Amino acid sequence: MHAPVLVLKDSLKRESGSKVHHANIQASKAVADIIRTTLGPRSMLKMLLDAAGGIVVTNDGNAILRELDVAHPAAKSMIELSRTQDEEVGDGTTSVIVLAGEMLHVAEAFIDKNYHPTVICRAYNKALEDAIAVLDKIAMTIDVKDRATMLGLVKSCIGTKFTSQFGDLIADLAIDATTIVGVELGQGLREVDIKKYIKVEKVPGGQLEDSKVLKGVMINKDVVAPGKMRRKIVNPRIILLDSPLEYKKGENQTNAELLKEEDWSVLLKMEEEYIENLCAQILKFKPDLVITEKGLSDLACHYFSKAGVSAIRRLRKTDNNRIAKASGAVIVNRPDELQESDVGTGAGLFEVRKIGDEFFAFIVDCKDPKACTILLRGASKDLLNEVERNLQDAMSVARNIIKNPKLVPGGGATELTVSAMLKQKSSSIEGIEKWPYEAAAIAFEAIPRTLAQNCGVNVIRTMTALQGKHGNGENAWIGIDGNTGEITDMKERKIWDSYTVKAQAFKTAIEAACMLLRIDDIVSGIKKKQAPGAQGPSKPTIEQEGDADNENMIPE
Repeated sequence: MHAPVLVLKDSLKRESGSKVHHANIQASKAVADIIRTTLGPRSMLKMLLDAAGGIVVTNDGNAILRELDVAHPAAKSMIELSRTQDEEVGDGTTSVIVLAGEMLHVAEAFIDKNYHPTVICRAYNKALEDAIAVLDKIAMTIDVKDRATMLGLVKSCIGTKFTSQFGDLIADLAIDATTIVGVELGQGLREVDIKKYIKVEKVPGGQLEDSKVLKGVMINKDVVAPGKMRRKIVNPRIILLDSPLEYKKGENQTNAELLKEEDWSVLLKMEEEYIENLCAQILKFKPDLVITEKGLSDLACHYFSKAGVSAIRRLRKTDNNRIAKASGAVIVNRPDELQESDVGTGAGLFEVRKIGDEFFAFIVDCKDPKACTILLRGASKDLLNEVERNLQDAMSVARNIIKNPKLVPGGGATELTVSAMLKQKSSSIEGIEKWPYEAAAIAFEAIPRTLAQNCGVNVIRTMTALQGKHGNGENAWIGIDGNTGEITDMKERKIWDSYTVKAQAFKTAIEAACMLLRIDDIVSGIKKKQAPGAQGPSKPTIEQEGDADNENMIPE
């Protein structure tokens, strides 16, 4: 049993010390450089080719990094950062990578001077605490009910995105959708579940301006018997089921021995009566629309169409949940458990419409919907995908504001203020940590610098002017307008950022930089592949359990 251990020892590769630090920093900088040009409103787009030969055109940091295939472990952990940022707050995915890359870049000088990584990390963590304190100081609270302010905010957060050229459209859609699904939890708290209760339906064709938020749900389904069932019902009574309306087949093989000819008709009659019974239990509540997640037999379809009830079958569970939220119905597991309170009466209209080649069922005009569908129209699939990515960001921003209604200035103004305050504070720090602390302060300037680079203005002049204005920490709202490259007051230009997004970006970036700096050993247990031309093993090899991790499971 000792052989596997020996094999593993043989294949261990080990790098350690400052060599590793440099390799990690270089890998992280490489990742940051890839998406550096996608920061800001005048940013570049990236065209990504995936393995299947499809293309994605986007400037969303997270979407770009998701498609990257990197080998270096440090680069992989950098890519995880943007995923974390996207899942937590939905915006600032590019900023967090640029900031983390810069934090590591400024640490390189200290590694060369043999500073211990723990010292650098201590200084960074101190800088993070002070940076969050500065954010709290300059943040301003807003009224969530003020539509104009909300619109300005969501617009400035997605102003860097591709769809900003379509004006207020995306911001409007995002605010409408998040307002609909917001649920009061009491004590002034609101919960907005974007993933569960907002569905984005992309239908190619038409113009982007035709996109709208439906006060209800839209599903890609038609009624079971289109000729016999109604396709338009006003104020429908809706029953939602997640049980099949067909005769149950036995779990395992069932044999029935029939001796007389009549027995066959008795058997069929039992089946028919079972289904008739099911339908009768449902029909006594006088529904107009029955929707089930499972199958619905021809016979059940016949009884429903005779009673003038429309039916839809095999619906996704997530869609069913959304319809329940929108129409006020309760999803029932067994038809014999139905009660009057389970019937949904909140919808104003059920209608099946044809868009393009497909039929879509709309359950709309709901009284108090807690779920909605956003219908996106557009010229091509690529365009629709990019619009959807931008819309997700916009909805996340709207959700963040509803949860924590605080704003900080955009356009790099926040980072410059934080940087100026930290520089001032660094003079009062004792001991060796002073220098890394000051370096962290300088690293924050990476964001406004990158913005200036992407607008095409003179970076050194712009940065010097901005540093001058922020030197005393008074002009907290002076930043760079990403469209023109001018140095202006962010309040006047209405360029804002959500406090939640900024705080999360700072925390994620600094904590990740600290984690990468603390790595001093990379040990790899992967056996090197045999060089081509070398003589392979001639006798059959017996694989042992310890070899299962190795790559060469099949000898080449």
